[in-house]
Order: sequence, then C-alpha cells, then structure tokens
Amino acid sequence: MEPPNLYPVKLYVYDLSKGLARRLSPIMLGKQLEGIWHTSIVVHKDEFFFGSGGISSCPPVRTLLGPPDSVVDVGSTEVTEEIFLEYLSSLGESLFRGEAYNLFEHNCNTFSNEVAQFLTGRKIPSYITDLPSEVLSTPFGQALRPLLDSIQIQPPGGSSVGRPNGQS
Repeated sequence: MEPPNLYPVKLYVYDLSKGLARRLSPIMLGKQLEGIWHTSIVVHKDEFFFGSGGISSCPPVRTLLGPPDSVVDVGSTEVTEEIFLEYLSSLGESLFRGEAYNLFEHNCNTFSNEVAQFLTGRKIPSYITDLPSEVLSTPFGQALRPLLDSIQIQPPGGSSVGRPNGQS
C-alpha cells in the first residue's frame, strides 16, 4: 500500500492595525496588545478565510492585506483537496455563513481554528484566539463593544467558496 500524500497547512497571520495596536493599546486599553489579528489557512495552493461575506479563497498573499506578518506551520494533512472543498462548502452553508460573522465571537480566527483542527488536529495559537476576550476585559473595550459589534470585515481580493456562481 502506498503511503498517503501529506499536504502542508500554514496559518497566515496579519496585523490589521499595521503596528498601531502595539503602540496605542497601553494608552487606550491599559494593557499591551501586539496586534489586531486576521488569520487565514493556506492549504492545497490556496488561502482560505472567513469574513462578513462568508468563506472566501484566493491564491496565497493575493488579498489586499499584502504579505502576512507571520506564517505559522500548523502541520500536515492527509485530507485531499476534493474532501477539503466539500468540508468548506458544508461549513459555508452552516457555521460560517456570512451573516454568522461577529467581530468578537465568530470571526476569521474562529474559522482558522476550526479548519486547522479539521486538517491537522491542532489549534491555532491562543494569543490569536484570546484577543477578543483580552480587549473586552478592559473598560475601554466594554465601552467600544456596541460600535465594534456592528463592524463587518471582509478582506478584499478573494472569491466565494461553496456558493454556486459566487452567490451569497
């Protein structure tokens, strides 16, 4: 029997604040944040991410966010591209529909964590998944929550995954 093919799985990490969180968070929040993280999963030669438009994909580093600030090697997977795309289609019709997006509770990092666990059995780093609770644990974060809850983020530059003809 032939050994299974292994496909590398990477986590692309982008700081949406472009360094401002590191400089301003001590003043505004009373604690140090290293960044405001957006993540995506790169596997099978594409970058997959979640935003208010649902699950999207593009060739790696082709969103308008530019190159990632860091790349985390999540591991390898035996999951084929065909099975993975079926899985994403299922997620896009259930847990990760665009209208399910919430900046603090159901965002790109929630998606990346879910997909990383499906592909490799490993979670993404906790400094990324813990960020919303860190912000909300501060008085300023609580004061901003109503405004921040209304924000819908969809990184430009991707195409929809799992919807016929790109329909929402």
